Amino acid sequence: MKKLDDFRLKLGNKELVPIMIGGMGVDISTTQLALVAAKLGGIGHISDAMVPAVTDRLYKTHYVKDKLKKYKFNADNDDKSVVQFNLDNLEEATKIHVSKTMEQKQGDGMIFINCMEKLTMNNPLGTLKVRLRAAMDAGIDGISLSAGLHLSSFSLIQDHPRFNEVKLGIIVSSVRALNLFLRKTARLNRQPDFIVVEGPLAGGHLGFGMDWKEFDLMTITQEVLDFLAEKELSIPVIAAGGIFTGSDAVSYMEMGAGAVQVGTRFTVTDECGLPEKVKQEYFKADEDDIEVNQISPTGYPMRMLKQCPALHSGVAPNCEAFGYLLDAKGHCDYIDAYNSEVEKHPNEKKVIVTGKTCLCYHMRKFNCWTCGHYTYKLKDTSLKMANGDYQMLSAEHVFKDYQFSTNNQIALPQAE
Repeated sequence: MKKLDDFRLKLGNKELVPIMIGGMGVDISTTQLALVAAKLGGIGHISDAMVPAVTDRLYKTHYVKDKLKKYKFNADNDDKSVVQFNLDNLEEATKIHVSKTMEQKQGDGMIFINCMEKLTMNNPLGTLKVRLRAAMDAGIDGISLSAGLHLSSFSLIQDHPRFNEVKLGIIVSSVRALNLFLRKTARLNRQPDFIVVEGPLAGGHLGFGMDWKEFDLMTITQEVLDFLAEKELSIPVIAAGGIFTGSDAVSYMEMGAGAVQVGTRFTVTDECGLPEKVKQEYFKADEDDIEVNQISPTGYPMRMLKQCPALHSGVAPNCEAFGYLLDAKGHCDYIDAYNSEVEKHPNEKKVIVTGKTCLCYHMRKFNCWTCGHYTYKLKDTSLKMANGDYQMLSAEHVFKDYQFSTNNQIALPQAE
């Protein structure tokens, strides 16, 4: 019986263990988590989601504080179009986060950064260009383009000296999305180095509507493989979303995938950036504790735990400090939802907003417990302790379990 270690992912002249840890923001996929994957010969991600806030917390910078100080005068104004990110600060924050990570890298693997197009920051193309180029300047091995079609992303970096060196890939959930991306980038004579096909069981934002149950990863992966074969394109396909065991991974490798991207099982590792009390919520979750909802102001459905604090919260929009999701006109759907509730309850000191959530605030506070479909299986991967909590796992343990397990078995940790 084959195991995942029997296969290798080929990216250029490198051969890698075909395991990619997904780029979970905000700093859930930490530097430490990415370093483990690279050391073991795979690929680890960090994320550039809310990178100024991340560097403030990790490296004692003060980008968020300075931005709030500059725009505090606008806090009570519904119009957020005046709020702009300082692009020099955004560049500096990205370079700090990436360079500090790459300086520690060991092993034969690689470290990528996940770049979300939907983080428009009130200046979609300007902020996206800065984030991409700064990551390349700071030595990142590769970039995964996520949360959007990224039709302009290659053109924003085509003149960068590392344009043909950094591994560039796109995350898609359909052949249609992939075809749009390839047609847009064809004139640049630069194909993506990899394609991540993310299915409907993934965590966080989904590339599907609320009809997500009508789709499955294996079918979409096969459609993408067939499309690439028809176009005579040799680009590694990386399957993602709901791959819980090494045997699950092998099934995709045998159908022609180049690797798998996984995340859920790494959320309960020591190296993951979630607070330990939140990790215990993941361990203890049952299947009916997980829902796909439409509370994200991005417009994408999002999978999360029902009991997370981000639901039914009514925090006032704090775009002057954050504002990561503001569109080109300074608009966010949460602002509309919040103002609507304030108008309905003018005498209430605190309102409850049910339709949307302030994603920037709650992601920074680790209050938005996004999760994969199979989070309810995490309790089967560890040991329950006398106090009712579950034993934390090491990222190396989970990585090697994917790499070497067979017959859908999951290796439990040694009891502490």
